[in-house]
Amino acid sequence: MRVEPEPCRLVLHIENANSHRSPTFRIWRIRQYMIMLALLLAVSLTGCSKKEVTAAAAPPEVEVAGVVQQDVPLYTECISTLDGYVNAEIRPQVSGYLMKQNYQEGTVVHKGQTLFEVDPRPFEAALEQAKGQLAQAEAQLGKTKLDVARDTPLAQQSAIPQAQLDNDIQSNESARAVVAAAKAQVDQVRLNLSFTTVRSLVDGIAGVAKGQIGDLVGPTTILTTVSQVDPIKAYFAISEGEYMKFAQRISAVAEGRRKVGEQKVLELVLSDGSIYSRKGWVVLADRQVDAKTGTIRMAGAFENPGGILRPGMFGRIRAVTGTAKDALLVPQRSVVETQGSYSVVVVDAVKRVSIRPVKTGERVGQNWIITEGVQPGEEVIADGIQKAKQGSEVRTKQFKPAGQGD
Repeated sequence: MRVEPEPCRLVLHIENANSHRSPTFRIWRIRQYMIMLALLLAVSLTGCSKKEVTAAAAPPEVEVAGVVQQDVPLYTECISTLDGYVNAEIRPQVSGYLMKQNYQEGTVVHKGQTLFEVDPRPFEAALEQAKGQLAQAEAQLGKTKLDVARDTPLAQQSAIPQAQLDNDIQSNESARAVVAAAKAQVDQVRLNLSFTTVRSLVDGIAGVAKGQIGDLVGPTTILTTVSQVDPIKAYFAISEGEYMKFAQRISAVAEGRRKVGEQKVLELVLSDGSIYSRKGWVVLADRQVDAKTGTIRMAGAFENPGGILRPGMFGRIRAVTGTAKDALLVPQRSVVETQGSYSVVVVDAVKRVSIRPVKTGERVGQNWIITEGVQPGEEVIADGIQKAKQGSEVRTKQFKPAGQGD
């Protein structure tokens, strides 16, 4: 009986010894089977024991930052809006047609500088008319003086009735009053004529003209606004609790026990993140706390010699309220918030990852104070947190905050 070999299995079939007569032939046949056995064994080893070799994946790369321990100043910070220290609305004090604009919009102007001119001709005519009425009144006054001078000796000699002298005296007094009124009218018309030249009330930057040449303008018309910007005011609101930290100093200024600007404690963070080079001072605190918001409105001031700061700009006002001793700092982007809980991802000395819950304090610039959960000198992941898994290994490189070059 002959059995067919199964795949990857070797079956050796040796025929019955009685099927061949010669012993030599039987030995030769056995050798042939041994050779075939060796060949099949080699084929089976190469065909059935194929091994897959998979290259191990490299650990992900992350950026880490060290936990820094240092003294950190603590700030109170709030949104502020800049405004001119004085904003003078420029209005004509008389009605008339606008004839001329004498300044360039957006430039610095000075107190008393002519900005606009209103048509002066009606006022010049009114002045001439008032002068004529004054001349008439003065002439009438001269006549009454002569009447009194003439009739006084006659009345003393009883040449004329005393009543006539009395009338002359009353006419003279009335003429004096008319002359005084006429003079006042001349002064008023002359003043109105001067008002046709519209001047700046303060030194500052003049805004865009709202009145156009040929417009009929009057005392209710705003032609432009001139803002005094050196110094410039910054309005902001602080909570009642924050106000109490500065209440004594603010009250001292309000009561005159300390000069305004004596202590420059305010810093201005501009919209691009830069800090204004000059520190400011508190000018005033509003008279009451807003019952709806629980805040009180404050005003600070900053020197602005170059006119860089302009009314309407937004920024953040901050002031130092204390110092955190030996505070532990990590980048803000290292802290992960999940349903009100905070954690950081720590990388140990053998580059193994562990997720650790922490307690946070104040935010300081781009960093965050950690009050519990990390130790000085440990490294936390600042970029690539999503790549790190609990207990996994990572490759690290140093984190560089935004704004720092390579």
